[in-house]
Amino acid sequence: MDDENKLEEEILASFKRDEWRSVPNLQMELERYANYAEASLTKDKRVNIRISSRDLEDIRAKATEEGIPYQTLMASVLHKFVTGRLVEPSPPPTAKPTQAIHKQTTI
Repeated sequence: MDDENKLEEEILASFKRDEWRSVPNLQMELERYANYAEASLTKDKRVNIRISSRDLEDIRAKATEEGIPYQTLMASVLHKFVTGRLVEPSPPPTAKPTQAIHKQTTI
C-alpha cells in the first residue's frame, strides 16, 4: 500500500507541475497502436539480420520513444519500405549564402 501512495503522490506532483498533456487525436493514436498489434500478430516468417551495435542501440531508443518493441519498429519500417509508404523527411530549408559586399576605398 505504501508503494501505491508513493506512486499517487508522484503522479499528483507531476500533474501540478503541468507535465501532462492531452493526446491531440486519440482515435488516430488508438488506430496506430492497433495496426502495430495486428502487424505483430500476423507474422509468419522469421528473419535474422546482422547490423551494427550502434544501429541497434539507435533503433531500440527510437522504439522506446514510440512506445513499441524494437522488432515491431523494424518490421514496420521494412513493411512501409516494400509497400512504398516509407517517406524520408524533407531536409530543412537552407539559408541562401549571403554575398559579402566589399567597399573599395581609394586613397
